[in-house]
Amino acid sequence: ITPRDYPFPFHNRPAPEHHFAMVGMASVAAGVPLYAEAMNEKGLYLAGLNFPGNAVYFPDGGTPGCVAPYELIPLVLGTCATLDEARALLKELRIIGTPFAPQLPPAPLHWHIADATGSITAEPMEDGLRLWENPAGVLTNNPPFPFHMMHLNAFQSLSPRQPENTFAPSLPLASYGQGMGALGLPGDASPASRFVRAAFCKWNSELPIGEEASVTQFFHILDNVAMVAGSVRTPENKLDRTTYSCCINATRGIYYYKTYN
Repeated sequence: ITPRDYPFPFHNRPAPEHHFAMVGMASVAAGVPLYAEAMNEKGLYLAGLNFPGNAVYFPDGGTPGCVAPYELIPLVLGTCATLDEARALLKELRIIGTPFAPQLPPAPLHWHIADATGSITAEPMEDGLRLWENPAGVLTNNPPFPFHMMHLNAFQSLSPRQPENTFAPSLPLASYGQGMGALGLPGDASPASRFVRAAFCKWNSELPIGEEASVTQFFHILDNVAMVAGSVRTPENKLDRTTYSCCINATRGIYYYKTYN
């Protein structure tokens, strides 16, 4: 939890005299919260997701106003109250590959920004920071966001309802179990498949009434795209896993989270 006006150091721009309070998940280095994701007191949310091989950061030429990846969340959430304000600020930003410290190199990221009005995706590419409207309201990792939205077209026939026999109506074909309307929904842990699965679960989710029921349903959606230790191994033969999951009530400023254990 970062209170209002807690000093954030910026590499190429002066720290704002005043900034909004924010809450999220971060590691702390030298007294500075390095946020993975957070929400400010106005209900604006921003998350950084892994984008290796695609994220392009410019060299640090000392240009005033440039920001390093670790500075993006405190800058946007500290100074913007709405998605529209964040969109306007991001259009002017140039992301540089300056590390926070020699032992903490910049992570290759793209970002999901949202408030109650909608969401956008920001991706640092060779020609600068690209902004995409995000009508799906979800984001995973690689590939770039336009691929994810195009990929959804391949699954538009899926449904949470039982399927109708359009294969050959004259054949006596029938469902032999529940959930067959979504046959073909990818179940692997790749970012592209998790994007499809998250979008499917989100857009077909029931809308429960009440805080506890809503938060519970939100975590069930996240569980459906979580990585189980042992199901994914990295090139270094390490077990990839969903270290934590979180849910935020943006109206009341409540942060819920659970760790893998």
